[in-house]
Amino acid sequence: MSPPQPTDAALWSRALGGDEHAFAELFDRHARAVYNYCFRRTADWSAAEDLTSVVFLETWRRRGQVRMSGDSLLPWLYGVATNVLRNHRRSLRRHRDALARLPHPAAAPDESEDAAARMDAERRMREVMESIRSLPRRDQEVLALCVWEGLGYAEAAEALGMPVGTVRSRLSRARERLRRGGHTRGATVNLLPEETA
Repeated sequence: MSPPQPTDAALWSRALGGDEHAFAELFDRHARAVYNYCFRRTADWSAAEDLTSVVFLETWRRRGQVRMSGDSLLPWLYGVATNVLRNHRRSLRRHRDALARLPHPAAAPDESEDAAARMDAERRMREVMESIRSLPRRDQEVLALCVWEGLGYAEAAEALGMPVGTVRSRLSRARERLRRGGHTRGATVNLLPEETA
């Protein structure tokens, strides 16, 4: 026959005297009931776990005010849990209210159009590059500097170390070859504007 279990009152008295094992035994005895109570009020297992811890911490913090009715600490714990739950709900409400006062974030732009445009630009650029690869390397360089980079003939001539007249003739020849080669459609035409006088 096992010895009779001490009452909550006896364990509480020992806990107040500094016996930490007595408070641990009270926790083991009532934590499940407090946890279930908190869960039934919050419908959140994680919150119930946290709140149960707060109930026992608050009980220990206010140990000088604890008044037991009869030999059970459970009614007191339920009272503390009720107050902890009220504070928890107020805290959640304040948090929701604070969030509601914040300006709503701007709708995220639909980047699918940008992605499609980038893919289309890459496809067109590959087509242009295929066309341009048919030109001699020097003509490709002149075309890139004058048409894409917007350099004048003199600047391109300086960059490539050739006479201005050579830059003019190479650019004209490159454009003509691209036209004759059937590369006059789409992006190639757009990237090869006509020479201005």
